[in-house]
Amino acid sequence: MTGERPAAQRRRRWLWPILIGTGLAAVIANLGFGAFDVGPDRVVAILFDHAGVDLGIEFTPREDAVVWSLRLPRLVLAFFVGAALGGTGAALQGLFRNPLADPQIIGLSGGAALGAGVVLAIGPGVLGRFGGPIGGFAGALGVALAVYTLARYEGRTEVVNLVLTGVAVSAVAGAAIGYLSVAVDTPRLQTALFWFLGSFTLSTWESARPTLLFVAVSLALLPRYATRLNLLLLGEAEARHLGVNVERVRTMLLVVIALGVGGAVAAAGIIGFVGLLAPHAVRLVTGPDHRYLLPASAVGGGVLVLIADLAARTLASPVEIPVGLLTALVGGPFFLWLLHRTRAEYGAWG
Repeated sequence: MTGERPAAQRRRRWLWPILIGTGLAAVIANLGFGAFDVGPDRVVAILFDHAGVDLGIEFTPREDAVVWSLRLPRLVLAFFVGAALGGTGAALQGLFRNPLADPQIIGLSGGAALGAGVVLAIGPGVLGRFGGPIGGFAGALGVALAVYTLARYEGRTEVVNLVLTGVAVSAVAGAAIGYLSVAVDTPRLQTALFWFLGSFTLSTWESARPTLLFVAVSLALLPRYATRLNLLLLGEAEARHLGVNVERVRTMLLVVIALGVGGAVAAAGIIGFVGLLAPHAVRLVTGPDHRYLLPASAVGGGVLVLIADLAARTLASPVEIPVGLLTALVGGPFFLWLLHRTRAEYGAWG
């Protein structure tokens, strides 16, 4: 252990410069590249111009409109959606002490999509533009509590129960969303691919604000549970002995997680496996300590979704590929490998 600690500290020192550098490159690329390209120098000039600083670099009104009004709200929303999925994925894995926990895999994303869809179907009413995120939060929380209850067996959460419960819940939610998409005359609901594969094509500053609020609250509260998540990794009995009210922590943390997942899914649909890929990649550097893992997974998830969204817009331009399709192409094989490794660790399930 004494030999591992300095090595882990050295890796952590490099993690944030890499995340920040990759994130800045992704920001410039997302704002500059697409069906209409804008040079990196003009992207920077436009951003500074809206901050009241003239860099002396000329740009056209069209370039300003594309960068500031079209691509920037999409970029901000994509980063915060990815941050929500990455941060909540890391929290779920610590909460359930299960490396397979992910908002999509255990059904939270499906529940959030169904909740948001129901609110859109009946009409947001007095909730206004907050109706979708509130419905998403309620759906994600309901599924989270149901999965937690159903996956428990003799005081512990079994891997196979967690995965199978999530599969069942996702199937039911997917069927319900499919029904709503053909039964309700609401343009957003009629686009079933939006919910199943995720998209940022509808992003505007107005639509992004409710999600940003929900996600910001969730990401601000998650680090407060880092120490208690670390104690839960020792086991429930040990955590209780050290003064952790396990049931209260789990309930409160599920509420915080549902806030982030509900807001993210209501705005962008289901973007799978981000909550699996980002925390596992970050954990290789930080180790299991949630004081480092939670914030780094959030930033890593945001950067991952920015890269995926850039690929979605440019790989088949002018046709746009659903973002969730690209994350599934990477995350699906990774999940299968992780499932095999976890099965070997826990023993046969049959």
